[in-house]
Amino acid sequence: MLFLAALAIVFLIAVDQLLKYFAVVYLEPIGSFPLFDRILQLSYVENTGAAFGSFSAYTTLLSVFTGIVLLAGFAVLFSGKLKSYWTQAAAVLILSGGTSNLIDRVFRGYVIDYIEPLFVRFAVFNFADMLVCVGAAIWIIYLIYEMIADARRPLLTETERENAGD
Repeated sequence: MLFLAALAIVFLIAVDQLLKYFAVVYLEPIGSFPLFDRILQLSYVENTGAAFGSFSAYTTLLSVFTGIVLLAGFAVLFSGKLKSYWTQAAAVLILSGGTSNLIDRVFRGYVIDYIEPLFVRFAVFNFADMLVCVGAAIWIIYLIYEMIADARRPLLTETERENAGD
């Protein structure tokens, strides 16, 4: 499973970097391209910060902090401590998106964003951001599910706990 996780991470990073390459080549010269009238357009944006452009004055610090968090995440994923398929899948998505955006920050000094929803006032984002958000959502849903499942499990008596240790 860990080999598949590594393969998926490499694939998802490659997809994100390819989409950003297309954004630079085809979208940067024109700025924006409408896809669905008043719903969605592609807009070239260089984001030097984090979510919604926050911390844009601290790109280097943001890159170092992100790198440390990603290294810890990779260590946990590849240690085999994540037993659930869902937590592994969530980690793969989060690490893929985070790593791809870190690649942008380190080599470009900014992250390329290009997906702009028009039906709601929201930030321009990219495929890597979607990976992080979907991964985080999966992890949160899994944790809530586990908390509910744990609450429904009957409590063991003292004798049952002692016998379970045998």
